[in-house]
Amino acid sequence: EATETSCKGCNKKMNISKLRVHAASCSKYQNYVMDGIKSVTKEQPQHNRDVPNRFTFVCPYCRVQNLDQEGLVDHCKKYHLTDPTPVVCPICASMPWGDPGYRSANFMEHIHRRHRFSYDTFVDYSARSEEH
Repeated sequence: EATETSCKGCNKKMNISKLRVHAASCSKYQNYVMDGIKSVTKEQPQHNRDVPNRFTFVCPYCRVQNLDQEGLVDHCKKYHLTDPTPVVCPICASMPWGDPGYRSANFMEHIHRRHRFSYDTFVDYSARSEEH
């Protein structure tokens, strides 16, 4: 029993037993296959790409790296308690609402008042704010 089929590239009708030989020489079929491969291997959009690191921070005074929030607070209290230099709070700058250009006039007061707890406990970063 002969079963008819058609080439997915050029639509030529043929016996299914001849399809493999035809496909090997049909450039339209080969393009069809390559398009299929490209569509499934295409890089999927990664929503995480632009998400800032909210787990470790750099000291805004001396650039010491890999401090968690509590470590940053402790480090600044220990080494920079009396430094009057206005600096950007790296914790706030990493938040969706943070302004990476805002320099706190009194960073030590800010960090003591605003960062005694971890935002991760209270904030759903993936929640979208409602626009009015």
